Amino acid sequence: MAAHRKPPQRPISGHTARTAATLALAGAATATGFDGTGHAEPHLTPTQVKAKVDTLYREAEAATEKYNGVKEEADAAQRRLSALQDETARKQTRLNSAREALGSIAAAQYRDGGIDPAWQLALSSDPDRYLDGAAFAERAGDRQAAAVSRVRRHLREIERLRGAARVELKSLRSRQAELNRQKKTVTGKLDEARRLLARLTPRQRTEATGADGTGGRRASRSAADPREPLARAGSVPAPTTRAAAAVAYAYSKLGSPYVWGATGPNAFDCSGLVLAAYRSAGISLPRTTYAQISAGRRVSRAELRPGDLVFFYSGISHVGIYVGNGRMIHAPNPSAPVRLAPVDQMPFAGATRVA
Repeated sequence: MAAHRKPPQRPISGHTARTAATLALAGAATATGFDGTGHAEPHLTPTQVKAKVDTLYREAEAATEKYNGVKEEADAAQRRLSALQDETARKQTRLNSAREALGSIAAAQYRDGGIDPAWQLALSSDPDRYLDGAAFAERAGDRQAAAVSRVRRHLREIERLRGAARVELKSLRSRQAELNRQKKTVTGKLDEARRLLARLTPRQRTEATGADGTGGRRASRSAADPREPLARAGSVPAPTTRAAAAVAYAYSKLGSPYVWGATGPNAFDCSGLVLAAYRSAGISLPRTTYAQISAGRRVSRAELRPGDLVFFYSGISHVGIYVGNGRMIHAPNPSAPVRLAPVDQMPFAGATRVA
């Protein structure tokens, strides 16, 4: 019977025990990773959520301005491409007319006693071939030479236009790819901000975003008379009637939602609000914050007058319209509508007077 007994087990040494314990812990961690319980996100306080959301909004706004700039370039490239395509079509019509003229000359020559071999080349399926032969132009009379010259010119112009169109198309596709990259960046950061805010109670979300629940609607209704916001702007008047009109427009849009890439009339991003306000006053501004800051005359903070554009952060990623008494109207972020805010609410980067 003794032969069937298990051999005695040796005690586990300290090193072996530590190794086994490490492997067991690793296995346990792996197991929890697979069942979805090992990656709980850290609990953030409302203050920490607010700080993180503010950072995400700033990063999203910087990406939005890049998107706006690239979209402006893409739109311009599309317009140039369309113009080139239209001009090519017109040139093609002229080429067809010139080739028809050559055909008429050839038909007349045929009726007069046969067609010259050079004409056969001219009217072949490859009309470029005969243009390479100088002998043809020498044999042709003045009328034929003029017709050939027109065809030659139209072919050169069409080839030039097609080359330019190929360049524009390549540029457009590059910008469209960049648009998609910036859009992905913006939407990713905004989605993360929404996810963080969803953790908070309604009261905490209000405190985190600064929204008062009215959406600025009371201010918007009270600004129905364009003269009223100018009176509220303070003792310092707007420098021009156009600046005053832009301020009045901004007041009329209080409570409008923030939508990235929007330029009105019912939703705006920060530079879109500025663009729309001055467009209503008859002034055309660039689309992006970093272009708008160079659109007028730079003024110091002490010189601010209603209608001046005020810019924030080192990357010039946010803009508002100064309305007096140290306040501005701006489109803050997706959690807050167009509203009044102190100019010193964000890091001041500069100001520009455009009217």
